[in-house]
Amino acid sequence: MGCTNCGTANGSKPKGCKSNGGCSTGGCNRMNTYDWLRNLPIADADDYCNVVEVSFNKGSRKDFFRNTTLQYFEKGDLVTVEGVGGFDVGEVSLTGEIVRLQMKKYGVSEINTDMKKILRPATERDLELRRINKAREPEALIRSRAIARQMNLDMKVSQVEIQADGRKATFYYIADGRVDFRELIKVYAAEFKVKVEMRQIGARQEAGKVGGIGSCGRELCCATWLTDFKSVNTSIARYQNLSINQTKLSGQCGRLKCCLNYELDTYLDALQAFPNDCDQLEVAKGKAYLIKKDIFKNLMWYALPDSTKQYPLTIERVKKIKELNDQNIIPEDLEAVELAVAQPKEVEPEFVDVVGQTSLRALERAEKKRKHKKGGHSQHKASGNKHQSGKKKDRR
Repeated sequence: MGCTNCGTANGSKPKGCKSNGGCSTGGCNRMNTYDWLRNLPIADADDYCNVVEVSFNKGSRKDFFRNTTLQYFEKGDLVTVEGVGGFDVGEVSLTGEIVRLQMKKYGVSEINTDMKKILRPATERDLELRRINKAREPEALIRSRAIARQMNLDMKVSQVEIQADGRKATFYYIADGRVDFRELIKVYAAEFKVKVEMRQIGARQEAGKVGGIGSCGRELCCATWLTDFKSVNTSIARYQNLSINQTKLSGQCGRLKCCLNYELDTYLDALQAFPNDCDQLEVAKGKAYLIKKDIFKNLMWYALPDSTKQYPLTIERVKKIKELNDQNIIPEDLEAVELAVAQPKEVEPEFVDVVGQTSLRALERAEKKRKHKKGGHSQHKASGNKHQSGKKKDRR
């Protein structure tokens, strides 16, 4: 991870944000919004937007704050803002004119008097307090789950977010229905010595906060860029000719994958060229029932009742049969399209003469050399024996 401005040394982490998502360009930030108005000069300082978008908890929560200081902040700056009964520390995620577009998107008024303010740039003391209180969150999550289980509440605490000054804690939970947690709040307040806020979220929001890798091999959309969760149902899978397999269509949240909506508009536009009232066609062999529509080849697949074979028909042929059926005329055959199956061509293996790669002459020369060496050694041994026998005769 990391942007080009960070730079790396010897293949290590980027020098700037160190893969923590704190660089000024925002290329590493989770839930990042690209500021395409960042390089525009400020034409009128009085008309400059004094509202800043600040992100908390690694970008999983964002809010708008009014900049009442005399300082201009840039993306990636750490600021201290107003909290509940204290202060909180966040990171500037958007500044300038792009903030007005984001406020219009979420329906937030720029002149809202209840909007909280930025107090100051974050000091070393503020950052140290935030580090200490953030370290309490894992232990608080385990303890809060145990307390909810002891009180027999049908809920699951998925995340605990403690304010930077440690005076307030937000407990995010998942529940199928309404939960009476009035007694739970009192127990949490006495246990953690903080002001307690309970916030219910859905399964998709929990997956976005936890994060993970999807079946596509990429990081979850809900954990990176997706903020608006639209409803997903099984009819969307039918439009795209996907098998209704719950295990393959479900994401890590246990719900249908959000990415099923991505190509839905393309499929709906392509399906407009197909007739809608041709689910059944009557021919001499019986009634043919529609199985699926292939938008890539513009074919409609039908099956006859007495056969398991599927017959591909062109759109023109389907319309023609439908017109004949409306006139009480039954055609003889469906006249299915012949689809050519491209089979890979088998390549015959070529004959390789392995024996021919070895030279027989080299083997013959080696054999002759070995025999010659052996013969010379035997002759030398025989001459030595004769010499010794001659010496014995002279002595006699």
